[in-house]
Amino acid sequence: MIKNNENIIGLREFRENTKTLILDIEKGSSFIVMKKNKPIFKISPITDEKWEEVIDFTKIRKGGIDIDELLERL
Repeated sequence: MIKNNENIIGLREFRENTKTLILDIEKGSSFIVMKKNKPIFKISPITDEKWEEVIDFTKIRKGGIDIDELLERL
């Protein structure tokens, strides 16, 4: 279902204007991207979801921790 605040754009327009579209998305716009008159994906800002930092590995070691090292410790 397409909402009033969602714009419909073609895949080519998405590829050619990605930087501009990202700025619009940051301001709250959503886009339905179409390919051959069929919707293929929707891109929209994250607004309703809460992101929670579980752990910042850069606080443990500058540059973070190698994934293999982390998995070995688990």
